[in-house]
Amino acid sequence: SVGTMVIISVDRYVAICHPLHYSVKITQQRVQICVCLCWILPLIAQCLNVKDNLKPPGRNNTCVGECVIVLNSIARYVDIVITFIVPITIIIALYVRVFLVAVSQARAMRSQLVPIQHSATVTAKKSELKAARTLSVVVIVFIICLCPYYCAALTGQDNLLNSSSAAFVICLFYFNSCLNPIIYAFFYPWFRKSIKLIITLQILQPDSCEAKVL
Repeated sequence: SVGTMVIISVDRYVAICHPLHYSVKITQQRVQICVCLCWILPLIAQCLNVKDNLKPPGRNNTCVGECVIVLNSIARYVDIVITFIVPITIIIALYVRVFLVAVSQARAMRSQLVPIQHSATVTAKKSELKAARTLSVVVIVFIICLCPYYCAALTGQDNLLNSSSAAFVICLFYFNSCLNPIIYAFFYPWFRKSIKLIITLQILQPDSCEAKVL
């Protein structure tokens, strides 16, 4: 999910900060390649982790017959940097830039420096800013949910948390994935309508492509 958020952050950055170049820089082929990489690269990384670090039952197990993946210190730090620190740094840097552009646009509109003929552009920018605000909420929730896990992993001490605290940190880590649909449903009526079409199986109807969700 962090890779997807990085891609969406880049998309929002280009749409808001470089709107005239959006159609050139953000093409369907590039989006498809990036999405595929977001799935393929983590899969390869996890396969390598399982191959090299899968341990037989021992002191780290909570039930008989369970196997766990125990990373050495170097692999742990590399994993934290690649999967958390670098993506979050990129996302924050892009959103700082988006925020600065949004502030400058708001000041321009308040001072009536935006010409009337640019009203359509202003409307489009408002839509892009709303999308950026929604993703910023997703990013904040992502950081809150994952920070405890990565902070504990960064210490490299297995006995830092007791069993109940460790269970809570892990549950919070995975709970992040459940929150994203709720956040999008809260901000976007069209998302709620789309989910309703899927849950009620109306998406399987021949005329589902003509459904009005916007």
